[in-house]
Amino acid sequence: MKTDRLIGINEPQRVEVELDEKGLPVGMRDAGYKIRAVEDIGEIWRIDDEWWRVPIHRRYVEVIIESGRRVVLFEDVITGEWYVQKP
Repeated sequence: MKTDRLIGINEPQRVEVELDEKGLPVGMRDAGYKIRAVEDIGEIWRIDDEWWRVPIHRRYVEVIIESGRRVVLFEDVITGEWYVQKP
């Protein structure tokens, strides 16, 4: 099977996230678009996995942005970078 043509499904995209004093998202900017205000925060959860390979430490935050759309953001706790993961 040839694997050079495989593409990921629902790959996370890097975003800039503006945080409040508690470290929760209040705004986001994806792919150079305007900042979108976070209207509400839903669930928050953490994943710490695959310690035997390359460890994954992520903090997920489900938010509702100004358009009313639900978006799942996660922070790579190791690098501090934020990503958007479409549900």
